[in-house]
Amino acid sequence: MTGPSLPELEAVRDQLYAQLSRVGDFRRGSVSENYRRCGKPNCACAAPDHPGHGPRFLWTRSAGRRKTTGRQLAPAEVAKVRREVARHAEFEALSEQITEVNEKICEARPVTGTQAPPAPEGEKGGSSPRSRKRSPPR
Repeated sequence: MTGPSLPELEAVRDQLYAQLSRVGDFRRGSVSENYRRCGKPNCACAAPDHPGHGPRFLWTRSAGRRKTTGRQLAPAEVAKVRREVARHAEFEALSEQITEVNEKICEARPVTGTQAPPAPEGEKGGSSPRSRKRSPPR
């Protein structure tokens, strides 16, 4: 059993690119809804059955190695940011599909004479012995 032909794979990739162009604005991260107790003993939030002050909405995202960044959202922007976060998931899914199709295209594309020949077995390449010589200090 053989897979799709090269033209079929290229057509699938074109369809995925078209879908990707329609994703729109997106952002990474998540939106959380939080309630907090202020700590004042006479406040209503001190009661055991009170959920706390809120809701407060926070948008957060990863900012590299073990770091997170975020900001509090105004109530008017919560729905907008949630839509943008959902679109990021759509963007990631389409990107993964495009990568998979491109790998299949690379495997299906015939080898042409314009590619560099493979290095002979046992040779790693690198610099020649002459280029490793140092000039004497002055």
